[in-house]
Amino acid sequence: MVISSSRVLIGSSLVPRTIEIEDGKIISINETNKADNTIIIPGFFDIHTHGGDMIDVNHIESYEDVNKLSRFFASKGVTSFLASVMTDTKETTERILKILRLAIERGVDGARLEGIHLEGPFLSLEYKGAMAPELILDGDPALFDHYQEISGNNILYITIAPEGKCALDLIKHIKREDRCKVSIGHSAAEYETAIEAIENGAVASTHTFNAMKLFHMHRPAISGAVLERDEVYTEVIADGFHLHPATVRLILKIKGNRKVIAITDSIMAAGLPDGNYKLGVNDVVVKNGDAQLLNGVRAGSTLTMDRAMRNIIKFTQSELSYVSPLLSENAATMLGLDRGAIKVGYPADFVVLDNDLNLLETYVSGRKVYTKE
Repeated sequence: MVISSSRVLIGSSLVPRTIEIEDGKIISINETNKADNTIIIPGFFDIHTHGGDMIDVNHIESYEDVNKLSRFFASKGVTSFLASVMTDTKETTERILKILRLAIERGVDGARLEGIHLEGPFLSLEYKGAMAPELILDGDPALFDHYQEISGNNILYITIAPEGKCALDLIKHIKREDRCKVSIGHSAAEYETAIEAIENGAVASTHTFNAMKLFHMHRPAISGAVLERDEVYTEVIADGFHLHPATVRLILKIKGNRKVIAITDSIMAAGLPDGNYKLGVNDVVVKNGDAQLLNGVRAGSTLTMDRAMRNIIKFTQSELSYVSPLLSENAATMLGLDRGAIKVGYPADFVVLDNDLNLLETYVSGRKVYTKE
């Protein structure tokens, strides 16, 4: 298979190129004289999503539910994703992990399900967000290992509040296993505790500034720690509700475009009208696109990755070539996967856009999984 465009994102430059694909991988990239109105960039990688199109990850019942979700994500430019499992009962978590394992091993029709993000249960009661307080637990390496075994070793990412009892022991344990990456969040951690977590294996910050202790000039807390440490990746939800546009600009100025990861934190309402929905064990009301619990606490988002791309460009007045790593390569690099860039030897995962950055086509391993009607 061969595909060409007058603007293909190679490194940090949009250049005219022809991409040759064989067995799902890019085997050559060559110059071309083609002149057209399309743009080809790496497909999006969403490492933090709870659902969309009426599918809630914590309520999946079958492989077909996961497959439907993967097709929805492909229609928004996503080529890879992690399914985020909210804090839930042990029995429900086990059931979800088994279904997700089946979907990973069998493969799905749309965006590739790369693995699982476990958002809890080792979180802070004070910054629980939409998590059920009665289900939050102390750090428990044995329980994590149990979940990892059930998942088929497919938990690639976990959010932990580092100040919790035995949480640092859990972070160290996961680091030694060297399969799953630790993100710190849903946390009341002070600066010193967050730094200790980073020095013992935490590599990222979950939805930065949301559901965490905020920066103070005398108490920089977890927020200050993740911004200060250059090695830490910072998730951002660029929906205009979770973070003010100036906050997105500030994070990007501090961290640079190689340490920020755009996520959706989307719920089942993504792609659907305002109304009543579920997020794990919670009832959620969506008004004007903003998802909240009945008590007014924000509960995930209705954001999609193609909108995140356009929002970040609008918020920061940056070029597409500068913003693209936030949507693709940074997530893959953080997880240690060869994804998220248009390079020889990488999977042929990319999207085709028009001049207004609207999605036209999505390709996963060289297979067209979405075409705009």
